Amino acid sequence: MDVNQTKQEHLLALKVMRLTKPTLFTNLPVTCEDRDLPGDLFSQLMRDDPSTIKGAETLMLGEMLTLPQNFGNIFLGETFSSYISVHNDSNQIVKDILVKADLQTSSQRLSLSASNSAVAELKPECCIDDVIHHEVKEIGTHILVCAVSYTSQFGEKLYFRKFFKFQVLKPLDVKTKFYNAETDEVFLEAQIQNITTSPMFMEKVSLEPSMMYNVTELNSVSCGEQGESTFGKMSYLQPMDTRQYLYCLKPKPEYAEKAGVIKGVTVIGKLDIVWKTNLGERGRLQTSQLQRMAPGYGDIRLSLEMIPDTVNLEEPFDIVCKITNCSERTMDLLLEMCNTSSVHWLGISGRQLGKVSPGSSLLLPLTVFSSVQGLQVSSQLSSSLIQFSSRGYILLLFASEYFWTETHRHVSKEDLRI
Repeated sequence: MDVNQTKQEHLLALKVMRLTKPTLFTNLPVTCEDRDLPGDLFSQLMRDDPSTIKGAETLMLGEMLTLPQNFGNIFLGETFSSYISVHNDSNQIVKDILVKADLQTSSQRLSLSASNSAVAELKPECCIDDVIHHEVKEIGTHILVCAVSYTSQFGEKLYFRKFFKFQVLKPLDVKTKFYNAETDEVFLEAQIQNITTSPMFMEKVSLEPSMMYNVTELNSVSCGEQGESTFGKMSYLQPMDTRQYLYCLKPKPEYAEKAGVIKGVTVIGKLDIVWKTNLGERGRLQTSQLQRMAPGYGDIRLSLEMIPDTVNLEEPFDIVCKITNCSERTMDLLLEMCNTSSVHWLGISGRQLGKVSPGSSLLLPLTVFSSVQGLQVSSQLSSSLIQFSSRGYILLLFASEYFWTETHRHVSKEDLRI
């Protein structure tokens, strides 16, 4: 009741109950070994207890259900449901009954009443029932304000209200990491932790990409015709457990050719998470737009389009490089090859590559061989000097790929084993 309102006896009674599914009854089993003094007494008592599961009496969870005794805590993304009942406790007819239910948060006040029209009359021992639903979208203290106004049979207008406070908690802790590949691909790692006190069934964790990207989920492995989830068949997340989800985003074909556009894109998309708790209570969270740090390509970007995984020692092999003009002016490029101690170029150095307009790319096939055995970093391979005649300076470009150099060896029949 409002503290500023004079206390008086009302003709109507207001009752509010949160609608939620029951929970399984829990008990604390007490056991002992057969050679101890109680012997089989504790086991017999648990077998006679009607709340325990027959054949599994030592489990804490029983086979009975218990109704909630209070509002309890509600988690962000869940649906808050409440039953509101106004009962006429008097022996007279009450007229013009209006019941309003508002939800007050730290930032707004929401009306949850299904109807704003008044009930003409309410006879003694009759009631008005209403069920309200609201998907919780804010964290913190929430206050359900239920107000009732009516008119007595003598024409007196009366009014009262009640407040019900509950907390909305955060169910999940979501952290994201971005990895920019040498190509225009972006890898997103999402770490999701269950910070509630009960296990969750993760029904769906998906990434809705922005308009410039297509997404591929990397959370399954090939197993026959269908892929199998890396988390197993039962996708449960225990309290305080963390799970990593991985996604690969590739630019759509119409944007892949526009290097300048992709370079400045920071908005990647948003995560959509759906879970179930207890006896199937459903919750859903959707993050805000995830943003990455835009990679700095500079004026010219060099990437490797094709390179073999394994090559033979001192045998030439082919690679394909892609040169993209990320600036806003036309570049006239000159290629100069510089050998290293392990990687050597085959071809003509100091040749003109031609002009590359802003945002366009040039594929450059090259031939190279390695004189050192083992794992080679292709930044040594791609240490080509690109000269910009329009700016008059030289830039050294690198790419982070690897290849393995091994000694070529002929396999004889004696080396083969069945």
